Amino acid sequence: MPVFDLATTPLRALNAALHTVPAGSNDTVFEVTNPRGSHAVAVGIEGPLTVEVKGPVGYYCAGMNDGGTVTVNGSAGPGVAENMMSGTVIIEGDASQYAGATGRGGLLVIKGNAASRCGISMKGINIVVHGNIGHMSAFMAQSGNLVVLGDAGDALGDSLYEARLFVRGSVKSLGADCIEKEMRPEHLEILADLLAKADVGDVKPEEFRRYGSARKLYNFNIDNADAY
Repeated sequence: MPVFDLATTPLRALNAALHTVPAGSNDTVFEVTNPRGSHAVAVGIEGPLTVEVKGPVGYYCAGMNDGGTVTVNGSAGPGVAENMMSGTVIIEGDASQYAGATGRGGLLVIKGNAASRCGISMKGINIVVHGNIGHMSAFMAQSGNLVVLGDAGDALGDSLYEARLFVRGSVKSLGADCIEKEMRPEHLEILADLLAKADVGDVKPEEFRRYGSARKLYNFNIDNADAY
């Protein structure tokens, strides 16, 4: 297993190695030590690689991930898993702003809390947060699922499109065009699957509420001008 100590090895060397793994290689599991808040750790992975990061990371960790499994044993700075295409990213601690922003696929699991703008403009990614999320989360979220076991801050789902939001705790306020919706059997099934994948134990899908778009802002209407 290749081990990269970022206290002595340049970050560029790590990312270059992740981008040049030969087809059929057995070296598909990497360990990263002493990240010390480094930015852009394990970005742009293409393929089924596994990266275990032993410590906290800075901006944009695992951004543009496409098929890799990245686990951060610590907290993550802004933009973790930004624009992820597929694969899995697990943050054992907290995540800062806009976690999973513009994500198109895959699964992002945050074992702690997520700060503001979690899942903004998400386009198919699934995000499971074991703790709370901050304000303006899921702003302009287009598709995918955001699951929150804790509470949500102000303006949840502002200008939402067709993403599904599931919150177990309280919601401080809903954003423009976001409303509570009926929890149907297919939503319980989606939730059960995501909770299992995110290693959430002893929590039932029935404990959540679902939020989605009222679909009044898809096209401009002068009667809704105050909501824009």
